[in-house]
Amino acid sequence: MASSSLGRRLAACLLNVSEAHRKDLVETVAKAALYDTEGIRRKGTAVLNIFNDQDYNRSVVTIVASIDSIREAVLSACEKACGLIDMRTHIGVHPCMGAVDLIPIYPLGEEVGVEDCAKEAQGVGASPYVMNCNVTIDTQDITIGRSIATAIRESTPGGLPGVQVLALPHEGAVEIACNVESVKGAPPSNMTAGEPWPSFSISGQLYCHVPASLITMRVAELAGRQGVGMKGTALVGFTPHECRNLAELALTQGIAEFWKDQRRIRM
Repeated sequence: MASSSLGRRLAACLLNVSEAHRKDLVETVAKAALYDTEGIRRKGTAVLNIFNDQDYNRSVVTIVASIDSIREAVLSACEKACGLIDMRTHIGVHPCMGAVDLIPIYPLGEEVGVEDCAKEAQGVGASPYVMNCNVTIDTQDITIGRSIATAIRESTPGGLPGVQVLALPHEGAVEIACNVESVKGAPPSNMTAGEPWPSFSISGQLYCHVPASLITMRVAELAGRQGVGMKGTALVGFTPHECRNLAELALTQGIAEFWKDQRRIRM
């Protein structure tokens, strides 16, 4: 999709809330980003996706808007979530800090920098785009999962750049749950075989992140050494380019509740 004046000012928030069992509640939180208390739609705001994970009891709501208006949308969603979610009754295997767990805001357009997102977030969280990649291995042995998580973690020698990872029980198996942070510069020369690394520019600075295929291959290799097979890989949300393109599509067509239509539109 060609660049547009709308696209150049776009930002995204991948709002993490500690509820997935009650999908209607999560949709109410999403709609709070889109409509004010009188039910009037906020111009230039859309929710692209709602990802629910039952075992984690956690949902990720992808909110997109101009950097000039994203603060109001995100704050309204957070206020609604905090009013509806009672953490005293919350049960889920994923670690969490509260009803609203993460509020990261990412630049999507050329005219938006990380510092602009930080200003809107006022220190809550702003960074180059983060991808979530979860790989499930066919075992219930959490010890095996933890050994794999340790091996691929960025802080481990030989680990994958930008990868933060936990091993968690999930749907009768073990999920290697990865936050994949963008890193500055070009991909490391020793890791460029296979699928190209997704890359993008923010204020003239090049960023890239590890592709899901490389994470999956590394997990499969490590699991195979211990006689464990694979069950699959799930991406939560979109790549930076896909997020921006879908944001432009949703906003130019006036589709605020895009998560309801995205399968129909994209299939």
